[in-house]
Amino acid sequence: MDQDYGTPDDRVSFADGYPLLLTSTGSLEELGRWLTDDGHPPVPMNRFRPNVVVAGAPPWSEDSWRRIRIGSVTFRVVKLCGRCLVTTIDQATAQRGRQPLTMLGRRRRFGQQLVFGQNMIPDCRGSIRADDLVQVLERSGP
Repeated sequence: MDQDYGTPDDRVSFADGYPLLLTSTGSLEELGRWLTDDGHPPVPMNRFRPNVVVAGAPPWSEDSWRRIRIGSVTFRVVKLCGRCLVTTIDQATAQRGRQPLTMLGRRRRFGQQLVFGQNMIPDCRGSIRADDLVQVLERSGP
């Protein structure tokens, strides 16, 4: 784990960099609108391989979340997730395309990263379940 965002006690096992990836249905729907408006089909959420998908939040609102609680577990929302070529592969057919990276490059470029979702680290052990309440405890910005 990148120690610029984690602590020495934070661990990651099967993921490539952070324990969890958070995305939102609002952001996926907005990306789908951009793709459709540009003549491309929307992409499904499985292209992004999230662990946690939040419903009911406005598009991209997760960009400002710094600490959240899901059920009884708190998480540090530490950094935007830079996306790779795997997002361009249809999970059902293994066919590669250009989307969503081309659109993320136009609309969601932060520095050299094309971003969708947030990496997060749990503060404690616990279980989360589908339909658990998500509370934003801390935001960045004004």
